[in-house]
Amino acid sequence: MPVLDELSGFEFEDVIEDVFRNLGYENVRQAERTADEGRDILMEEIVDGQRRGIVVECKHTGTVGRPVVQKLHSAIATFEFDGPKRGMVVTTGRFTNPAIEYAERLHRNDDPYPIELIDGADLREIADEIGLDLYNGRIEILCDETLRAYDPATSVTAPVEEAFQDIENIDSSELPTPYSEVTFRPVVAVTADTNAVFETSVGVIHRVNDRSRFVVHADRGQPRTTSEDVSNLVLENLHTTVDLDTDQFESVFDRVEERRYGQTQTEYKEWAVERLQDHHTTTVSYTGDNNVTYTKTCEPNRSDISVQSIEPVYVPQVRHTTDLQSYSYPYEYFAAGPSRVTRDDGIHQCVHCDTAGSKNTYTYCGNCGSINCDSHVKTERLEETPVCTGCAVTERFAFKTKYFYDETNRDAFREQYEAMPFYEKAMENTPLAVGAVVFVVIVLLGFFAAAGGI
Repeated sequence: MPVLDELSGFEFEDVIEDVFRNLGYENVRQAERTADEGRDILMEEIVDGQRRGIVVECKHTGTVGRPVVQKLHSAIATFEFDGPKRGMVVTTGRFTNPAIEYAERLHRNDDPYPIELIDGADLREIADEIGLDLYNGRIEILCDETLRAYDPATSVTAPVEEAFQDIENIDSSELPTPYSEVTFRPVVAVTADTNAVFETSVGVIHRVNDRSRFVVHADRGQPRTTSEDVSNLVLENLHTTVDLDTDQFESVFDRVEERRYGQTQTEYKEWAVERLQDHHTTTVSYTGDNNVTYTKTCEPNRSDISVQSIEPVYVPQVRHTTDLQSYSYPYEYFAAGPSRVTRDDGIHQCVHCDTAGSKNTYTYCGNCGSINCDSHVKTERLEETPVCTGCAVTERFAFKTKYFYDETNRDAFREQYEAMPFYEKAMENTPLAVGAVVFVVIVLLGFFAAAGGI
């Protein structure tokens, strides 16, 4: 027997809520369970530009008869909604003939409150179409949409080549091909409204009227909100998704991983409601009728928070690794076509110290493959090109330390140095040489001044 039939009544309502939200209905929410009034789910739809309210009755039973449909018809009439209204009855089982005939008669008579009937077979077909698995004991999110893993106008490796462009002493066009991998990370974009009013005997002391949009990491484990820049990346690119075709991506990436959603849509909705409750909870001060100042903690009720939509999508987490001689440089980011949020920039980072960030200047050492900040790169004396302090061989000439690629370079310069005339040797330490000249000039000026005074 399918697990759908084994759900409790409340669990069944959670399933139906997920189904309708995935079908595109708006403001989908459950009625208060303590006062059901025949209304299990309330939602809205837009038809021909007009918003219409819908009252949904969920029946987790084998058979639904005419009285249930009639009761819903009365509930629709009393449902407060400014606009046209209709109803639905959803069941895991089937409808009796009198129930079907009653609903059909409402349609034939153009009743202002028509009712649609969805039985268990219809429900499973709908769920299969929208990607909800109702057979494995969980209402699993099955998503096949992803943000773009790279900009099709350029190449997969374009971002890492761009990152190397401001590294001095290296041509990004001559870089070796990096090892590129992509992990498709599941997220959900949540849109929710919070409307709460807090009153005391003196009147309204606090009000919340807010629409929130945020993105939640949806891997296995506890949900957590993404950083603000990743959230903006997702929300700004939800309209530009593509099919998650792993075969296609395997042709351009060296490794492809797709992670599954860790929880159900209902669990993410419940987590989002709790998060918004905490977010909007605040303590306010007010003056009572007796002119005494009081404080009150204002926490929205769960019924004050309405989750409008939960949109699943994958976010590509791309990682390139570039090997340059003795060093490997990772560059990792969340991608949405040409847009990206950097997660790990191992290129703009000195290998010898904690200096990091793209605002600093870095120089590549062609001798060992290191990237270095200004404090850890010198000019090699023999060839006049950059060398890092980590691999350089040093020796003092004219009382000044000189840097060389290796002992061979040092020895070659040593021979040149020995053959230099005195004044050229002195210029190997320019400050010292200039200082010596200035000193001699001062001494001579002093001597002539003294001689002129005799």
